[in-house]
Parts: sequence; C-alpha cells; structure tokens
Amino acid sequence: MQRGLMWFRHDLRIHDNPALANLASSCDQLTCVFVIDPSWYRADHFQSKHLGAPREAFLWQSLTELHRALDAMGQKLIIRTGKPLEVVANLCMDHEFDLIGVTDHPGTRERHQVDTLVERFPQRVVVSDAHTLFTQHQLPFDLPEIPTTFTQFRKAVEKRGIKPRLPLPVPESLPAPITAIKSDPAPLSDRRIAPYQGGEIAGRAQLNHYLWDTHRIQRYKETRNGLDGWDFSSRLSAWLANGSLSVRWVAAELDRYERNVEKNESTYWLYFELLWREYFQWMLYHYGARFFAFKGITNKRPLTTFYAEAFMAWREGTTSFPIVNAAMRQLKQTGWLSNRSRQLVASCLVHELGVDWRYGAAYFEQQLIDFDVAANYGNWQYLAGVGADPRGSRRFNLDKQAAQYDPDGTFVNTWVGTHESSELK
Repeated sequence: MQRGLMWFRHDLRIHDNPALANLASSCDQLTCVFVIDPSWYRADHFQSKHLGAPREAFLWQSLTELHRALDAMGQKLIIRTGKPLEVVANLCMDHEFDLIGVTDHPGTRERHQVDTLVERFPQRVVVSDAHTLFTQHQLPFDLPEIPTTFTQFRKAVEKRGIKPRLPLPVPESLPAPITAIKSDPAPLSDRRIAPYQGGEIAGRAQLNHYLWDTHRIQRYKETRNGLDGWDFSSRLSAWLANGSLSVRWVAAELDRYERNVEKNESTYWLYFELLWREYFQWMLYHYGARFFAFKGITNKRPLTTFYAEAFMAWREGTTSFPIVNAAMRQLKQTGWLSNRSRQLVASCLVHELGVDWRYGAAYFEQQLIDFDVAANYGNWQYLAGVGADPRGSRRFNLDKQAAQYDPDGTFVNTWVGTHESSELK
C-alpha cells in the first residue's frame, strides 16, 4: 500500500497539476493538505501583513472550490494551521507517507520549505514543475546567465521558438483518502470579494469569457491601460497567482484562439504579458533574497528612506495627487489596481514622496488579490531603479498621466469625489 501526501501551496487546482497526477498514478491512498500559516496575519517591519482581507477572502473561495473538486473525485482537502514545514513534517512522521508531492515555486520561503523537506525525507519528495510557462531545461541559457532586461529575455525565447509545455488534463481518478487525518477546526467558508470569485471553475470561466464569449482579447492592446471596470483587461492574474488557473492552460487556450479565430497584435500582447510574468519568475529563481533587498538586483542604493507621514498619506490616499489617491482608495476597498495605476502609485511613493520602495511592495503584498511575489517585487524594483530596467528608473509625470488616462476625471471622481479632488488641485 503506497501512501501519498499532496501538499497544495500555489497550485490550487486539479487541472495541469503534475504533482497531483504523479501521486494519483503511484499511490493507493492519498492525503491532500493546505496549511494556513499564522504569520501571514502579523505585520512585518514594513508595517504590512502578508495576507490582507481581500486576498484572504479570495484564498478561502479558492480552497472551498478545491475542496469541492476533490470531494467530487472521492477525496477531501485537509486544512491545517501552523508553521507549514512543521505541519507537513509531522504528518509525514505520524502517517509514514511513501511519497510527498509538491509543486516548485520561485519564492525564497517556498524553496526553503522544499529544500528542507527533501533533506529531511530523502527519496520520498517528488517536486513537480507547473508554476511557469517553461521548464528550466527549456530556457535558452543557464539560469546564472539570465538576461538583465526583459527585452533580451523575450527575444532569446522567441528566437529559439520555445513553446510552453502543454497542460495536463484532470486525473481520471484519485486514490482514496486516509480517513484518520482530519482538518483543524477552521471550516471552509464562502466569504465574498465581488466581482471576483476564487477557484478553478471561476478562473477558467473568466478565461473563456475574455477569449471565447466576448472576444475582447482582440482589442487587448488598445484597452489594457484602462483604470477601472472589468473587461478592459483579462483579469486573469488573481487566479494565476494562487494557482487556481494554470499559466500553461492560459497559453494553450490563447494559442487555440489564434489558430481558430484570430491572431493579431492584441492576442500577441497577452502572451507578451505572460512572458513578463515568466521573466520575473526566473529572475526570482536566480536572485533569491536580492529580490527583496533595498539595493535590488543592481546593488544600487536608492535616494529614499522611510517617512512615516508620507507613507501613511500614500497608503490612505491623502497625498497631493488626486489620481494616486483614487488608485490607493480603490486598492484599499477592492484589493485590485490596474497595471497603469500600479505604475503611477509606485512612481509617486518612490520619486515624489521619497519613500523606501519596500514599504510599497509590502503593502501591495498585503492588499492585492493577485499578489505574485516575483511579479510584485520585480515590478517595484523596476520602478525604483534597482531592478531589470536599462533606463535606471521610471518616474511618471502624474499630471500628464491623469490627463491622458483620466481626461474627464471619471476615475478620480469615482474613488475620491469631485469636491475633494478639486481641493487637492
């Protein structure tokens, strides 16, 4: 009797999940577990928590959906609370698992967890690759030689014609659960964070909506710089971030759309954005802790520090810049910001207010539903001038940006109000 343990982390799905598929084909009994880390709810020295209310709600929705999907296949999702590595190690010792399945991830904590688990339980841990478009073996360079700019990375990948691995289907069946293993008394809930709905079904439905139902993908390049609304962008990032949706599945559906409906500059641009995500994942794999350092990957010291009042004004949306205030209040209320807004508020914090970029990155980590550690910290370094940007920094003229992307003041008036925005001018 082969016993397997599936440790879900950033792969909250049953489609295109090699770790789950491997255990399904190798084991007679299977336990599926997700661990809630209490440290997620404690503020760090950058004054933010790892997990804020919007992303917590989205996470619980995703876990609820994963539980339902597993239950439909005769399995169940065990929820435990504690230090993840200790919880998983104790389960392995108490129940003598023969195989432990886990999906690799570029995060420094996540990699440390896997490395420690492999060291503690040699020959039992099976680490699968499903978080990125490409495997490391597919990359046209060794990881230490990863290009220092995205353009170089993109051109190297496209020149070689490297294509994402095809996604795996849902397993035909899963082994029976080990009934003696129970969840901690923390029931799954149906908390809501409208208009988002976490989980695999909702993620795949949004992909179908954006491609096949509305064909809005055909105008993505023209609409992607919108500030508010739902359909000006794909909105897939939240499901990609916690793994409810496989990035390889997105790429495969996009390729199918281009082959069967239309291939244009906008369809390519969505793939272009997936390549940006991919670049940051491999950069984090390579640089590790330097992704979180004040000097960044370039080892350049920014001319910023920490000003408590300036940071609080930025966080609460009470600066002298109406478009920044509108975006920050939107983030606080909804857990989401458009890509354009993220660039503007980051530029404001670093270049106008002179605040250490890591405080902004940590607040985004707390607030964003679609927080992805590689993309978040990679983009903040980029804006702060200590990351993968040949220009050195990205400082935006906020008045000019507001005139270009919110010419009639609709966005500002929605989130700040006409009276207040006029007082700030």
